[in-house]
Amino acid sequence: MRSLLGVSTAIALTATLLAAAPAHAEPREAQRAAYPALSVKRVVTGLDHPWDVVRLGKGRLLYTQRDRATLNVWSHGHKHRVRFPSGSVWVSGETGLLGLEVDPKFSKNHRIYTCQGGTTNGRHDVRVIAWRLNPSATRAKRIKRLVGGFPASSGRHGGCRLLIDRAGSLLVGTGDAAIGTNPESKHSFGGKTLRLNRLTGAPWPSNPFIRSANRTARYVHTYGHRNVQGLSQRSDGTLWSIEQGTYRDDEVNRLVNGGDYGYNPVPGYNESVPMTDQSLPGKQRNAAWRSGDPTIATSGGAFLYGTGLGGYQGTLAVAALKAQRVLFLTFSASGRLQRVRVPAVLKRYGRIRTVVDGPGATFYVTTDNGDGKDAILRVTARR
Repeated sequence: MRSLLGVSTAIALTATLLAAAPAHAEPREAQRAAYPALSVKRVVTGLDHPWDVVRLGKGRLLYTQRDRATLNVWSHGHKHRVRFPSGSVWVSGETGLLGLEVDPKFSKNHRIYTCQGGTTNGRHDVRVIAWRLNPSATRAKRIKRLVGGFPASSGRHGGCRLLIDRAGSLLVGTGDAAIGTNPESKHSFGGKTLRLNRLTGAPWPSNPFIRSANRTARYVHTYGHRNVQGLSQRSDGTLWSIEQGTYRDDEVNRLVNGGDYGYNPVPGYNESVPMTDQSLPGKQRNAAWRSGDPTIATSGGAFLYGTGLGGYQGTLAVAALKAQRVLFLTFSASGRLQRVRVPAVLKRYGRIRTVVDGPGATFYVTTDNGDGKDAILRVTARR
């Protein structure tokens, strides 16, 4: 996924995006009026693979760096490193310090959550840990490991995105660790979305296999995924994931409790199989959007909401690594794709890792180029 798009790839990508657009395209003048110009500013620079960023309030941003395994705060033009046990994070390939989430009651409990690589008795895994920040946000104290044992091989396909939904549960998107049997197996945390109590780590009571004798299955919310890189909740309460494909079919999926999303790359790790294999037993759920062939290496993203966003209001903003852009996907109330927009102003910063909403007409974008050349971008819609 590290190579740049060649000419033929760019042509194929353009054709894919055009094919996804509705036949009744709006006049160019109406499109310009509906979508405001975007102003982009590098607010945090000198970063190396910033994997996730959350807003702490009072104008502060908290962010992870995958390979450096550091937790940092940016506040009004200044950044500082949080005292955090970076040495305990297992870093290899696509795994390190990854997903980050802040508790909705942070102002009272100061809890944050990370998903990260780890080592136990010489064996590696991926795990979710709850932390408490001190009032000055200069030190993170470990509270507990909420859930762990996510599969890890070379570090490939380590996931791992976090989202606290409106019900208060913690949703976790995992990767399959490039092991073919993981996505469809209820005995593996790999290739899943998991749902759990963010305070205790217990499986969420409405999970589809909550009564299973198999402890792992009790955490499963959806299965049959390859490498879940993005999670977001729409204003209607529905949950959505963004997933990396093989050589084809990056996907955006509308998550349904107990849903099978059909990735089953066996025997071995056969990446020529469809991302959604409809020949499997039972019912497999088709993607709400797919990239087609070739992939663009989708990563994180978010539904955007705020006054002044114009046509971007309610869209799912999807980061793309290989294609080096942000796609804004508009879906109908029923989840049907209506249009795709790719603004040129966000195609100038190299690989894009994730998009984070708010506040107002602002959202944040992280780059993923490495070698200390990365940044957190503040993007503002101008009317």
